[in-house]
Amino acid sequence: MEDYIIRATAADNQIRAFAAYTKNMVETARGIHNTSPVATAALGRLLTAGSMMGIMMKGDNDILTLQIRGQGALGGIVVTADSKGNVKGYVNEPMVILPANDRGKLDVSGAIGPGTLTVIMDIGLKEPYQGQVELVSGEIAEDITYYYAVSEQTPSSVALGVLMNGNDTGELVNTVRQAGGFIIQLMPDTDESVISAVENKLSGISSVTTLLDRGMTPEDILNEVLGDLGVCITDRYDTRFKCNCSRERVEKALISLGRKELKDIINDGEDVTLNCHFCNTDYTYSISEIKELLGEL
Repeated sequence: MEDYIIRATAADNQIRAFAAYTKNMVETARGIHNTSPVATAALGRLLTAGSMMGIMMKGDNDILTLQIRGQGALGGIVVTADSKGNVKGYVNEPMVILPANDRGKLDVSGAIGPGTLTVIMDIGLKEPYQGQVELVSGEIAEDITYYYAVSEQTPSSVALGVLMNGNDTGELVNTVRQAGGFIIQLMPDTDESVISAVENKLSGISSVTTLLDRGMTPEDILNEVLGDLGVCITDRYDTRFKCNCSRERVEKALISLGRKELKDIINDGEDVTLNCHFCNTDYTYSISEIKELLGEL
């Protein structure tokens, strides 16, 4: 199944909802960054959140950035998404290995540790919008739920999950088996009866990866959660891991260093290699190419 996101409403537009299937996106990120299982789970959850939050933006050039800075072994995670379903990201320490938590699950919270979640939205205004909250659990879904409540005053329920493959002995295999999530948000003046119905339904829902592993689609998941409230699916979007870096962009970055820095590189006499953190692509420039860039100045 290809990765995609659906947008829906329920309860006569008192609820808006998003659900995503992101297995291929997360597996692509795992392969690019060679992440450990716990790093894959952490990055995959934030990528999934970013993909859904990105399509909430309206402008073609709008950009969303999610930054988690933690005191745990992962160090931090950065994800960037646009309004067209393109998303990219990386973790600071991709090879972190930790024991399972007390529930036998990947210890994402322990890998992240105490820290902050920052949400930056560049939507064409004079200055980008920025909101920041303390991490409440480090499990990412709960932290984004808290962000919506505090920074946007939007009651939300966020579920995110990444399930890794296992072998016959029960050991994790470092490939992604399932990944996805949902975001359910209550609009202003939602009836108390609707709120109670959603809360009751959510309390009985198992993890999103369990639902996906049963073969459920994003449509099935929203019908499972909101079916009694009249789900109306309004849009479907393809989503993918995609980096927009290019040799041209890197050249512009080099030129922006200025004449002195470029002359210093030339005087060092060694080729320079720049790496894109998001897609792990190296761009190497010879001294003659650096001289050409200097000439453009």
